[in-house]
Amino acid sequence: MSKLLSKLTITSMTIAGVVIGGTYLASTQGNNNTVSSNNLAIAQENPHQATLVSVWDKETEPNYSGTREMTVYRSPSCGCCGGWIEQAKKHGFKIEDIKTQEMEALKQKHNVPPELASCHTTVINGYVMEGHIPVDDIKRFLTQKPELAGLTVPGMIIGTPGMEAKDIKQPFQVLAFNEKGETEVFKEYQSY
Repeated sequence: MSKLLSKLTITSMTIAGVVIGGTYLASTQGNNNTVSSNNLAIAQENPHQATLVSVWDKETEPNYSGTREMTVYRSPSCGCCGGWIEQAKKHGFKIEDIKTQEMEALKQKHNVPPELASCHTTVINGYVMEGHIPVDDIKRFLTQKPELAGLTVPGMIIGTPGMEAKDIKQPFQVLAFNEKGETEVFKEYQSY
């Protein structure tokens, strides 16, 4: 399994900034102020202060030129998937949103093992993206075009789009998986 992701570039650093947990810290004009928040933009009045950008909004693949069309399958009764879909739209993706009662059969069709399952299943460019994956991670994965089945964030992670609960941010891992259901960590978020 150690060579499963040998074609992937797995990093926790980003261009022009530093990742602290899952929060992106970018300083402007040489200012090194420390900011202690996991939320979106800070210090909008003063352009010389540092700005935090949510892991859901940051973009480390600004020149992404791959497929922008994805199909998202979700249960008609699941409300959290809509929050994730809106996040994908912010990143410029066109979504075909299919609500179906056949989610279990769909996951089986796409070889998503039960232990890797989440609420919604996305298909893009022949890959399966399961659950609340930060869209920037999807773009990075698609840019690398690995010989894998896709990415997953198993379960229902509190704090992700559509799963917000006050200021609670549950740590999570984005896992890459192959056709056999073997996994390896693609990216880890301790806080975001």
